[in-house]
Amino acid sequence: MTTVFLSLGSNIDRQHNIGSGLDDLAAAFGELRLSPVYESEAVGFKGSPFFNLVVALDTDLPVAELADRLRDIERAHGRVRGEKKFASRTLDIDILTYGELTGEIDGVSLPRDEILKHAFVLRPLADLAPRAEHPVLKRTYAALLEDYRFPEQRLWLVPFVWP
Repeated sequence: MTTVFLSLGSNIDRQHNIGSGLDDLAAAFGELRLSPVYESEAVGFKGSPFFNLVVALDTDLPVAELADRLRDIERAHGRVRGEKKFASRTLDIDILTYGELTGEIDGVSLPRDEILKHAFVLRPLADLAPRAEHPVLKRTYAALLEDYRFPEQRLWLVPFVWP
Protein backbone atom coordinates (compact mmCIF):
# COMPACT_ATOMS: atom_id res chain seq x y z
CA MET A 1 0.00 0.00 0.00
CA THR A 2 1.20 3.49 -0.83
CA THR A 3 0.30 6.59 1.14
CA VAL A 4 -1.12 9.33 -1.04
CA PHE A 5 -1.81 12.95 -0.09
CA LEU A 6 -4.68 14.67 -1.86
CA SER A 7 -5.76 18.29 -1.84
CA LEU A 8 -9.52 18.94 -1.84
CA GLY A 9 -11.16 22.29 -2.50
CA SER A 10 -14.58 23.72 -3.20
CA ASN A 11 -16.17 27.15 -3.41
CA ILE A 12 -19.62 26.07 -4.58
CA ASP A 13 -21.91 24.61 -1.91
CA ARG A 14 -18.67 24.01 -0.01
CA GLN A 15 -19.93 22.13 3.05
CA HIS A 16 -21.96 19.70 0.96
CA ASN A 17 -19.39 19.10 -1.78
CA ILE A 18 -16.45 18.60 0.60
CA GLY A 19 -18.49 16.29 2.85
CA SER A 20 -19.90 14.31 -0.05
CA GLY A 21 -16.47 14.13 -1.70
CA LEU A 22 -15.03 12.71 1.53
CA ASP A 23 -17.87 10.16 1.63
CA ASP A 24 -17.01 9.05 -1.90
CA LEU A 25 -13.28 8.86 -1.13
CA ALA A 26 -13.96 6.77 1.97
CA ALA A 27 -16.25 4.45 0.00
CA ALA A 28 -13.54 3.98 -2.65
CA PHE A 29 -10.42 3.83 -0.45
CA GLY A 30 -11.43 3.09 3.13
CA GLU A 31 -9.90 4.97 6.05
CA LEU A 32 -9.08 8.62 5.43
CA ARG A 33 -6.86 10.87 7.52
CA LEU A 34 -7.88 14.52 7.36
CA SER A 35 -6.25 17.86 8.00
CA PRO A 36 -8.24 20.71 9.46
CA VAL A 37 -10.37 22.58 6.91
CA TYR A 38 -9.35 26.10 5.95
CA GLU A 39 -11.21 28.86 4.19
CA SER A 40 -9.22 30.89 1.70
CA GLU A 41 -9.86 33.62 -0.78
CA ALA A 42 -10.08 32.63 -4.44
CA VAL A 43 -6.65 32.76 -6.12
CA GLY A 44 -6.27 33.99 -9.70
CA PHE A 45 -9.88 35.15 -10.10
CA LYS A 46 -12.66 36.96 -8.27
CA GLY A 47 -14.92 34.39 -6.71
CA SER A 48 -16.39 33.04 -3.52
CA PRO A 49 -13.97 31.80 -0.83
CA PHE A 50 -12.87 28.16 -0.92
CA PHE A 51 -12.83 25.41 1.67
CA ASN A 52 -9.57 23.46 1.43
CA LEU A 53 -8.08 20.47 3.20
CA VAL A 54 -5.60 17.65 2.68
CA VAL A 55 -6.52 13.98 2.86
CA ALA A 56 -4.18 11.03 3.31
CA LEU A 57 -5.20 7.58 2.13
CA ASP A 58 -3.52 4.30 1.31
CA THR A 59 -3.97 2.60 -2.04
CA ASP A 60 -2.57 -0.09 -4.29
CA LEU A 61 -3.93 1.59 -7.43
CA PRO A 62 -1.38 2.80 -9.96
CA VAL A 63 -1.23 6.58 -10.42
CA ALA A 64 -3.28 6.56 -13.64
CA GLU A 65 -6.11 4.53 -12.09
CA LEU A 66 -6.11 6.69 -8.98
CA ALA A 67 -6.31 9.84 -11.11
CA ASP A 68 -9.22 8.32 -13.07
CA ARG A 69 -11.11 7.46 -9.86
CA LEU A 70 -10.59 11.00 -8.54
CA ARG A 71 -11.86 12.50 -11.84
CA ASP A 72 -14.95 10.26 -11.54
CA ILE A 73 -15.62 11.63 -8.04
CA GLU A 74 -15.17 15.20 -9.29
CA ARG A 75 -17.56 14.57 -12.20
CA ALA A 76 -20.14 13.08 -9.81
CA HIS A 77 -20.03 16.44 -8.03
CA GLY A 78 -20.62 18.46 -11.18
CA ARG A 79 -17.00 19.22 -12.06
CA VAL A 80 -16.44 19.78 -15.76
CA ARG A 81 -12.86 19.34 -16.99
CA GLY A 82 -11.59 21.83 -19.54
CA GLU A 83 -12.83 24.79 -17.53
CA LYS A 84 -10.61 27.79 -17.04
CA LYS A 85 -7.67 27.07 -14.71
CA PHE A 86 -8.77 29.75 -12.24
CA ALA A 87 -12.52 29.37 -11.77
CA SER A 88 -15.11 28.37 -9.20
CA ARG A 89 -15.22 24.64 -8.43
CA THR A 90 -17.83 22.28 -7.04
CA LEU A 91 -15.04 19.88 -6.09
CA ASP A 92 -11.36 19.85 -6.99
CA ILE A 93 -9.22 16.85 -6.01
CA ASP A 94 -5.51 16.90 -6.80
CA ILE A 95 -2.84 14.28 -6.11
CA LEU A 96 -0.13 16.07 -4.12
CA THR A 97 2.17 13.11 -3.54
CA TYR A 98 2.09 9.40 -4.26
CA GLY A 99 4.55 7.79 -1.88
CA GLU A 100 8.06 8.80 -2.90
CA LEU A 101 7.37 8.97 -6.64
CA THR A 102 8.72 11.99 -8.49
CA GLY A 103 8.43 13.24 -12.04
CA GLU A 104 5.72 12.94 -14.66
CA ILE A 105 3.87 9.67 -14.06
CA ASP A 106 0.88 8.76 -16.20
CA GLY A 107 0.26 12.45 -16.91
CA VAL A 108 0.46 13.44 -13.23
CA SER A 109 3.32 15.67 -12.02
CA LEU A 110 4.61 14.41 -8.68
CA PRO A 111 4.94 15.99 -6.25
CA ARG A 112 2.42 18.65 -7.25
CA ASP A 113 4.06 22.06 -7.44
CA GLU A 114 1.14 23.76 -5.65
CA ILE A 115 2.54 22.39 -2.38
CA LEU A 116 5.11 25.20 -2.43
CA LYS A 117 2.90 27.82 -4.10
CA HIS A 118 -0.23 28.00 -1.98
CA ALA A 119 -0.82 28.31 1.73
CA PHE A 120 -4.15 26.49 1.32
CA VAL A 121 -2.16 23.39 0.29
CA LEU A 122 0.99 23.51 2.43
CA ARG A 123 -0.69 24.61 5.68
CA PRO A 124 -3.14 21.68 5.87
CA LEU A 125 -0.46 19.28 4.61
CA ALA A 126 1.88 20.42 7.39
CA ASP A 127 -0.98 20.08 9.90
CA LEU A 128 -1.76 16.52 8.80
CA ALA A 129 1.78 15.24 8.27
CA PRO A 130 4.28 17.66 9.84
CA ARG A 131 7.14 15.11 9.90
CA ALA A 132 6.53 13.68 6.44
CA GLU A 133 9.09 14.78 3.88
CA HIS A 134 8.64 16.40 0.50
CA PRO A 135 9.81 13.68 -1.94
CA VAL A 136 12.18 15.99 -3.84
CA LEU A 137 13.35 18.52 -1.24
CA LYS A 138 13.69 15.93 1.54
CA ARG A 139 12.50 18.47 4.10
CA THR A 140 9.52 18.06 6.38
CA TYR A 141 6.30 19.85 5.58
CA ALA A 142 6.51 21.61 8.95
CA ALA A 143 9.98 22.97 8.03
CA LEU A 144 8.78 24.00 4.59
CA LEU A 145 5.87 25.87 6.13
CA GLU A 146 8.37 27.83 8.22
CA ASP A 147 10.14 28.88 5.01
CA TYR A 148 7.02 29.55 2.95
CA ARG A 149 4.89 31.72 5.20
CA PHE A 150 2.70 33.07 2.35
CA PRO A 151 1.92 36.38 4.13
CA GLU A 152 -0.24 37.51 1.19
CA GLN A 153 -2.39 34.37 1.38
CA ARG A 154 -4.76 34.49 4.32
CA LEU A 155 -6.39 31.36 5.73
CA TRP A 156 -9.12 30.91 8.31
CA LEU A 157 -9.63 27.69 10.23
CA VAL A 158 -13.17 26.40 9.67
CA PRO A 159 -15.13 24.26 12.12
CA PHE A 160 -15.94 21.32 9.87
CA VAL A 161 -17.40 18.04 11.05
CA TRP A 162 -17.35 14.94 8.90
CA PRO A 163 -18.29 11.54 10.19
